[in-house]
Amino acid sequence: MSPFRSVTTAALASAVLAATLTGCQFGEDPPDTSPIVIGADLELSGPRAAAGKAYQRALELKRDQLNASGALGDRKIELKIRDNRSDAAESQRNIGDFGNDASVTAVIMGGCNECAVNAVRTIDEKKVPTIALAASGAFTTASAAQRSYVFKLAPNATDNANALTAELSRRGVKDAALLHSDDDYGREGVKALSAEFAKARIKLTDVRAVKGTDTDVTAPVEALAEEEPDALVLWTPSEQAMLATTAAQKAKFKGAVFLDAAAAGELFLGSSARSAEQATLVFTQTMVIDDVIATTPAKAARRQWFRDYTARFGGYNGFSSFAADAVQLIADAELRAGGEPGRVDRDGLRDVLETSQMDGLSGPIRMTPDNHSGLMPQALTTLVAQGGRWRLAG
Repeated sequence: MSPFRSVTTAALASAVLAATLTGCQFGEDPPDTSPIVIGADLELSGPRAAAGKAYQRALELKRDQLNASGALGDRKIELKIRDNRSDAAESQRNIGDFGNDASVTAVIMGGCNECAVNAVRTIDEKKVPTIALAASGAFTTASAAQRSYVFKLAPNATDNANALTAELSRRGVKDAALLHSDDDYGREGVKALSAEFAKARIKLTDVRAVKGTDTDVTAPVEALAEEEPDALVLWTPSEQAMLATTAAQKAKFKGAVFLDAAAAGELFLGSSARSAEQATLVFTQTMVIDDVIATTPAKAARRQWFRDYTARFGGYNGFSSFAADAVQLIADAELRAGGEPGRVDRDGLRDVLETSQMDGLSGPIRMTPDNHSGLMPQALTTLVAQGGRWRLAG
């Protein structure tokens, strides 16, 4: 055999071997490198801007963590964030634009109750899966025909009312006054608390409402304190709840102060530290996970999230975990839904979201076809304001 023929034969054999080793790859689909695009409609200006910016920070941190982890394979999460200016009409326009954007897989909405409730019809028309971080249950209890694409991650009014009433009863409270936000969630609170109080034989002495734009709650708080109830329950966003604790202190209110989960916010109470001292808050354990021994993988993950958020932003906001969980739910659903690489399949993602379950950063989350509000009641615990920050009660 000539040297030339020998070399040629060897080269051919090497080529055949290479083809044999890699031949199975030629018949496979190329890896999906398309981004998972999530639209975010947030309150980055206006009266709810503080919460909106906390959500934005959480979304961006969770995006960076998932993209760096390799858990998404060759895919990356991209965020398209828009400011709704704390205005329901602007929010609805944002949702419409996201729905018309063929690259957007799903949408996350911020904590504006009115924005979420008003957007249900647009979400349904655009068939874009949407997770709201708003507290109002009206978002997911629309007509069956309209709620297919809407999901919710925030404590529910009935669960909050149950936990608050249990704590009031444990403390021997016989009567209480209520300050609530003048919106869907506030009215849900009045209804839920009235029902729970009746069962626990706690008298509701007076009820007052405050608008979302109110920056002075002195008058309604003074009116509630006038009858000297055993307790004052604050069912408002964080900023108004802190204003109310100050107003109660100035009114020389001697009873106990209790806050609904919607009143959570920053871990450190800042200028409200003195007036909020010893106030009781119903919220998720992640808010104070540095007080908790990490005895399970879920608790360890929550503690790591708390540390990562605090390290990057210099403080911690209780609602950040809901935003991070929303990103995780969408990413997991997108990977489980499969589908054609590079093609956005909103219906497939919606179908997976509807049966999603995970031990999230906020607590246990379970979605079902009949219940699109995923946070489980056992996620809630009792916190107390001590030394200028929230601590785990007991």
